[in-house]
Amino acid sequence: MALPSDSSSKTELSGKITDAKTQEALPAVTIYFPEIRVGALSDDQGNFSIKNLPASKLTVQISLIGYESITKVIDLRHISNMDFELSESVTEISEVVITGQPGLTEQKRTPAPIAVVPKTELLQNTSTNIIDALAKQPGVSQITTGAGISKPVIRGLGYNRVIVVVDGIRQEGQQWGDEHGVEIDEYGVNHVEILKGPASLAFGSDAMAGVINMISAPTLPTGTIKGNVITNYQSNNGLFGYSANLSGNQNGFIWDARVSGKRAHDYQNDIDGWVGNSAFRENAASALVGLNRAWGFSHLKLSLYNLKPGIVEAEEDEDGGAEEAVERDPKSYQPGAPYQEINHYKAVWDNKFYLGQGNLVALVGFQQNNRKEFESADEYGLYLKLNTLSYDLKYSLSTDNNWSLTGGVGGMWQQSKNEGTEFLVPAYQLFDLGVYAIAHKQIGDFDFSGGLRFDRRHLDSDALYLNSDEEVTTSTDADATERFADFNDSFTGVSGSLGVTYQISKTAYTKLNLSRGFRAPNIAELGSNGVHEGTFSYEIGNTDLKPENSFQIDWGIGLDTKHVSAELNLFNNQVDNYIYSHKLNTTAGADSLIDDVPVFKYTGGKAHLYGGELFVDIHPHPLDFLHFQNTLSYTRGTLSNQPDSAKYLPMIPPMRWRSEIKLDIKKINNWMQNAWVSFGIDHNWKQDKYFAAYDTETATPAYTLLDAGIGTDFTSNKRTIASLYISCNNLTDKAYQSHLSRLKYAGLNPETGREGYYNMGRNISVKLIIPIGISSPKSL
Repeated sequence: MALPSDSSSKTELSGKITDAKTQEALPAVTIYFPEIRVGALSDDQGNFSIKNLPASKLTVQISLIGYESITKVIDLRHISNMDFELSESVTEISEVVITGQPGLTEQKRTPAPIAVVPKTELLQNTSTNIIDALAKQPGVSQITTGAGISKPVIRGLGYNRVIVVVDGIRQEGQQWGDEHGVEIDEYGVNHVEILKGPASLAFGSDAMAGVINMISAPTLPTGTIKGNVITNYQSNNGLFGYSANLSGNQNGFIWDARVSGKRAHDYQNDIDGWVGNSAFRENAASALVGLNRAWGFSHLKLSLYNLKPGIVEAEEDEDGGAEEAVERDPKSYQPGAPYQEINHYKAVWDNKFYLGQGNLVALVGFQQNNRKEFESADEYGLYLKLNTLSYDLKYSLSTDNNWSLTGGVGGMWQQSKNEGTEFLVPAYQLFDLGVYAIAHKQIGDFDFSGGLRFDRRHLDSDALYLNSDEEVTTSTDADATERFADFNDSFTGVSGSLGVTYQISKTAYTKLNLSRGFRAPNIAELGSNGVHEGTFSYEIGNTDLKPENSFQIDWGIGLDTKHVSAELNLFNNQVDNYIYSHKLNTTAGADSLIDDVPVFKYTGGKAHLYGGELFVDIHPHPLDFLHFQNTLSYTRGTLSNQPDSAKYLPMIPPMRWRSEIKLDIKKINNWMQNAWVSFGIDHNWKQDKYFAAYDTETATPAYTLLDAGIGTDFTSNKRTIASLYISCNNLTDKAYQSHLSRLKYAGLNPETGREGYYNMGRNISVKLIIPIGISSPKSL
């Protein structure tokens, strides 16, 4: 694709940043245009100047730690100079979001509920992976298989109903599996936006529950070369993590490089002691190069990710008793057999061109996911190779009468192959195509948005025949048996949304959104036929399944004052053809077994999910440094026309309340700034509304966890020389089982004689970040 020449119409913006109260100049303030990923920092006198900007309407963000951010749309065709005054910040709900929107929109002006998780909050958490770090957000939980594998769940829906987006491209890593995590480097994520509710309009099939959008750090100002080194140690499983990053911007030529890694031995708790083979190893690397110009930008990013987690399992011997585990040092950082090895490679080419009053986005990404499961140290059985080519082409137009219009086409091509000697799902080819249009209109204090999308997914599955030795053969072989039948099918769906927000006053707002979601059945639901290691089940697919369609109503009301920030979101979601797996029984009522493993089969029904989230942050003026934050999450999911034992949806999280008292201290002295101290309570109610049929799930008792944290920036001559974050999860070393932990159903634990394994005990995390600055920022 040819790039426009630098003769495109361009302009500049300059000005001064001051403190609104004292009128003193503010240095090191970030002035950033997120739509074109260009920015600068104010100098010691508060002045800034950014050149080579497109002559069009753009959104600028002015931000500085401890101050309320300013977001403003500027018509650069008529404005070249503007000053800004920043006020000390105590408000909480004023972020700008991009997920699922036709353009940049204030969080309180989006009809759909969106949560923003900033970088500081990610750093202050104790987590073993990026999904673990997000699972404390209201309405968000995780399905885990040990410490190394976490899958996101939004309002009771997970797997292929949640899309994870990184660098604008949906992550495709065979997310249909229980023990398949998200192949993302936690240290490379700058902040996260979580859209809760159907987002099929913007993202197509699989976004019925919502979207987790992971966003990298913004482009540096020109003339700047910066980086950092992150180290992290966690006490419970001896996790040692590190990441080194260096990036720069020289006259609009940008680059970024990062190398990361984690090592963890087995974790422990008060019931199980050491949980055998829960160790994992992770390695990641990425590199980005690109151009930022007045015509827009063009960025190419390459990344690789490697994860090697052990598979925790409890097996039985021939006499039906617990089999003795193979002797292994629980403090070994090398997982023993069985284990997985996942390699994920990705290339993303992201382009944005300003054409007239609008802009054209052309995004192409290629991913390859290689997943191997090893039964012994040097021999794998299952080997799935997935290739995905994603594309998105869209044009956005902003008019002078506050209309924003976006139209586009997007989808993916996908190919999966079986390269191993064991088989769970058939090889297949898939092609997605979606056409959509989204509009937004602001009329005074009202914001209206909506749109329509049509999707078509075609899937071709390959037949597979095995001989008596379980080796691949042809259908003409005399002793051939059919493991997978070939089939092909097409699934179509219409998605849409219509929403409105109203700014009741400067401090209060309300929002309403109606949305329809669409999800085609995935390959596991359609064609599974094999043992799924790590999930303790033999899975059987169902080619008669129909696409899921949902209709959801979201309503919210919020308040953002000097003393209180609060938001209440309620939802009601009806899902037709909801797909789930249930355990099969014999005619005698016992478990149906294949290869001594319980058999599960996919089926469909009508589901109803409802609930909501409440967020309240009290920061009493003039004690603005004090925050008393509370969140409450509740989700209930039911199946229609089912007996009592099968009327509740599987894998629904219990009601959860989190409360935290936090002190934010802007300055302790000249060498300690941005300090914080926190203490929190995490209470999970008993989950007694579960899918009990065929002993698929069991009740989970209530439990309460305590956590705490402390940290600060160490400074010299107004520059940060290091940042320290110390936090602790499960302060009292409580023994508990999360309802969404797969290890809860791992069978008889030979060490304790109890069913399944417990979650991690007390875990103390220490993070140290050392920034690197090679040159000082200059004006663009």
